[in-house]
Amino acid sequence: MFILIYSSVAGAVEKTWISGAIIFAVFGLLIGPVGLELISIKADREAIKVLAELTLALVLFIDAANADISVLKKTKALPIRLLLIGLPLTILLGFGVGVILVETLTLLEVAIVATLLAPTDAALGKAVVANEAVPDAVRQGLSAESGLNDGICVPILFVFLALATGKAGEGGPWRLALLLVAEEIGIGLAVGLALTVLAALLLKFAKGQQWLTHTWIQIPVVTLAVACFAAAQLLGGSGFIATFSGGFLFGILAKQARGESLRAAEGTGDTLALITWVIFGAAVVGKAVGHFNWLILLYAILSLTLIRMLPVFVSLTGMGVSTEGKLFMGWFGPRGLASVVFAVIVVNANVPHGGVIAATAVCTIMLSILAHGITANPWARGFGDRFRRIKNLSLIHISEPTRLC
Repeated sequence: MFILIYSSVAGAVEKTWISGAIIFAVFGLLIGPVGLELISIKADREAIKVLAELTLALVLFIDAANADISVLKKTKALPIRLLLIGLPLTILLGFGVGVILVETLTLLEVAIVATLLAPTDAALGKAVVANEAVPDAVRQGLSAESGLNDGICVPILFVFLALATGKAGEGGPWRLALLLVAEEIGIGLAVGLALTVLAALLLKFAKGQQWLTHTWIQIPVVTLAVACFAAAQLLGGSGFIATFSGGFLFGILAKQARGESLRAAEGTGDTLALITWVIFGAAVVGKAVGHFNWLILLYAILSLTLIRMLPVFVSLTGMGVSTEGKLFMGWFGPRGLASVVFAVIVVNANVPHGGVIAATAVCTIMLSILAHGITANPWARGFGDRFRRIKNLSLIHISEPTRLC
């Protein structure tokens, strides 16, 4: 009933400072064991992980398929710098701050925390990425960053986990790191691109034979996104890299028909995301609250501000990006589903202080849901308005032959 009510007013809610993630996470917390105890959700770690993975896979596929290739060609320097400079600096800075604040964790455990909180979330970032008031360069840059940083962080996280649990093997950490990077990214790319090509050829043939009906033409995208993720994971690659690369290629191959094809996938992704946040609020937040302390809260705040924003400033130096542009892109790096998945992986790996790590992740995610949900629409509108008013001066541009906007 609650979902029915929300769906009826979702359009009005999206125009306010309140996001769907806030509403459903708080709703889950209120009706769960910590709140009114109206329901008892006994979702185990693996169930939550699978639901979060499937949701994130769909969101990544859709975002990549909706990418504006012409804009992305002009703005490719933004996500490249954010991924190759900003992401490593975020992990390093998160590690440094963690060493100072969280004394109960070992150095490797601090590195695990820094890594699992480094990737930004495509689902929570949708309020900005899908907001046409925001300049195209910023939207496409943030979308590409959030789509790829999940997959890049997976091998890094696994290396730290292997070292923390004594399972690095005879070859040592460097051999393990190279192997994981090659497997996760290489297999993920290969699977995503191969399955998408096969699916595009099949759909083209079926359409030529007039076998596709209006009802069923919306289904293949959902199944293709899930297939890319599942196949890549099964073969030892990154499902996130597979879904993002597959979605990007699908957007190119099915450019003319992608609107109709993606419609069902968008609805399914939004529904799964909201269900995930209800379960997160009811089954996860309540259990983690007891582990919170002021140091965890302080680290969570710094993770969303200094640890994210300073690397963004550094990575965009020399590109002609305005101060507000850097602040905007630095702030809108929300933590969400990817961090949920990574936190479950860490807990399942039986890391000695896994409870503290999970509590830090949950605290950061909850703060992100609230802070980014509240600020997304107002700042996006204001930023877009200011950009349009001084378009000739360009709030955001790149000092290269091709300007971003």
